Amino acid sequence: MSLVLPRVAAPAVSAFVLALAASVAPAASQEAPAAPTLLDEIVVTSTGRPEPRSRITGTVQVIEGERITRSTARSVTDLLAENAVGFFSEWTAAQTALNIRGASTEGQGRDFRSQVLVLVNGRRAGTANISKLSPADVDRIEIVRGPASVIYGSQAMGGVINIILKNGRTATGNVVDVQGGSWGLLQGRASAGGEIRGTDYYIGIAGGRRDSYHSGAGGGLMANTQYERFGATGTVGRQIDDVNRIDLTIRTDGIYNAGFRGSAWNTINRDERTNSSLDLVYTGKATEALRWTLHGYLVGDRDIFRWAAPIQRNATTGRPQPGTRIDNNRRALDIMGLRFQPVFNLWAGNELLLGFDAERSWLRSDRYLETMALGPRTPQVAPLDYNQTDSVMGFYAENSQRLFDERLILRAGIRHTRGSTAFDPTPNLANQATGSRPYHATTYTVGGTVRATDHLSFRAGLSTGFRAPTATELAGNYTVLSGSQIFGNPNIRPETSRQIEVGATLAINGWSLDAALFQNVIANRIVTRLRPGSTTTSDYVNNPGDVTVRGVELQAAVDLLTAFQVRANGWHWSAFGNGAYNFHMRDAGAPASANTDKVERMYQYQASIGTRVGQRAGVAIPWTFSVIGILRGPMWYNTEENLIIPQGEPNREYIHRKPPFWVWNARLEGEIRQGMTAYLAVNNIFNVNQHPIFLALDRQPFIGRSDLGNTGGIGNLGNSMPGREFVVGLQARF
Repeated sequence: MSLVLPRVAAPAVSAFVLALAASVAPAASQEAPAAPTLLDEIVVTSTGRPEPRSRITGTVQVIEGERITRSTARSVTDLLAENAVGFFSEWTAAQTALNIRGASTEGQGRDFRSQVLVLVNGRRAGTANISKLSPADVDRIEIVRGPASVIYGSQAMGGVINIILKNGRTATGNVVDVQGGSWGLLQGRASAGGEIRGTDYYIGIAGGRRDSYHSGAGGGLMANTQYERFGATGTVGRQIDDVNRIDLTIRTDGIYNAGFRGSAWNTINRDERTNSSLDLVYTGKATEALRWTLHGYLVGDRDIFRWAAPIQRNATTGRPQPGTRIDNNRRALDIMGLRFQPVFNLWAGNELLLGFDAERSWLRSDRYLETMALGPRTPQVAPLDYNQTDSVMGFYAENSQRLFDERLILRAGIRHTRGSTAFDPTPNLANQATGSRPYHATTYTVGGTVRATDHLSFRAGLSTGFRAPTATELAGNYTVLSGSQIFGNPNIRPETSRQIEVGATLAINGWSLDAALFQNVIANRIVTRLRPGSTTTSDYVNNPGDVTVRGVELQAAVDLLTAFQVRANGWHWSAFGNGAYNFHMRDAGAPASANTDKVERMYQYQASIGTRVGQRAGVAIPWTFSVIGILRGPMWYNTEENLIIPQGEPNREYIHRKPPFWVWNARLEGEIRQGMTAYLAVNNIFNVNQHPIFLALDRQPFIGRSDLGNTGGIGNLGNSMPGREFVVGLQARF
């Protein structure tokens, strides 16, 4: 099964969007900036059906449409990083990995190894690499912080990111937005939504490009950091009668010609990553006591890597050696799924959600490689991710009971998942242990909320999660380029997580606060371990040491004029922020030789704070100015970069503490005509030269090994994020 949607080249789409923008004449007033939505007023769908935030026993962070619209983020990764959702590695414009409460994703989506689940409209997005996804047609994003496998199954160990798309009911009217800026930035989007004869619709199209950027203070050109984007979404919905409705969504999204410098500062590598899907949802109601949702979907996820590394590091001597002239890898993930969720109101205050999930997926990989030393058309090495087929079914139930005039809500849920992972024949792979291997897992959740006053609520909950083993982990048998061998293990168990959380929500006089204290324990992690007495042969095993993370999280929003009872007189002023501090983050399974047992690739603390101020009335040009600061806290990392010893690191296995840093962005917008808004944004105002993960930055003194770089004389060595960037734009609503 393969789902393939038409592809349009990103530059052509950009030209189309710009032409459409030029032809638009505004005809209606732009929507005024809204006051911050109080957390207690937010309705979320993280439990499988819409519910007020105050009834949920876990922490749910919501990034709403207003924040998305006013952001200069060019990918979902950028958007989540702006809101301090977790740690993001951001290897390239097309690839990232993230960490929420100690659980992490595999940035390339390799073998379903992610411990954080990424969804689109409530079903699996494909791979967990969110950098390929654009925020252009996103209505809001819900982030479940903590395990959620009862509703969502495998991979929901540390959190769930649910990307909810716009439709004809949530995005009415027509919008055209064009942007230009530093380093050849040119992008635009256009959308139309409304209703025709009882059928609502939404059509959105977006495209863009940017050249390679310059790093911050003291740096230069980061060659091979360019990219092109294209995405399109179409939805049609029909309210059949008062209780029955059908919705169809078809979309494609992706990033093309994206440079990938990687840890060797490579100016050759290119990525192409796309994601397409079709969703059909039927919601109905039989009686006041029974309603349901039936959701069928198809997903096609593609990763095409055109990589090469002419210079590589010899694993034994540490010296440069001839590497690869060509290393092309194409991975295709196809998914077909069905979800049925009936909801019963058994008696007063009671609600029972039942669920059945069935999904089948196919992962196929094809790789062609030529080495510098052996010349063209050398034998292909086995793809690291193999061919596999997965089948899974899940049965679950969650019951909630409202008591004492709905001031006390108790809830509990359980899920049993049964699946099988098949190791399929893979080209050019000797000694294949093909065949299907079953697995099963049972997860549960229990908790409650108490509304102590009309403004203050408390919550407590216990939840669990799991991740099923992959075909590689169960039956792998391959030799990597360095000559090392890795073998699968048919006896490994699923990874698991168990979390305890308590929290509180306060909403009063323009203030909205949400605080959580949690402990998440991740057990049975599937890792590779050297065989006793060997330096080249490893096996997949369950790590006996747990990852334990304890932390506090805070979300806040305030309408300052309301909070301090100041007469508005056409003004608006709000502030917002969220952050986390993981005061205990220990990896009990870290190697005994390691210099720390801190959890790697996870922030110890992080924050996002901002304010928005402006005038809606009483001035010729209504305006809004906003500024946001992003603290990317310290994290620990055994880098894959080749650093100078001892100037860069004491030894190759040294675990570094990367210090925290702030990045500040600002935006000024004004309604220059009715329905037309112009804006100017400045990102990285202070021209900070940093990177979320890389240590060898583009600045002096340079701590990387220049002899192991693959720049080909183009661009600077090292990796830094973009320096100060200017963006100007024009948006029309009509």
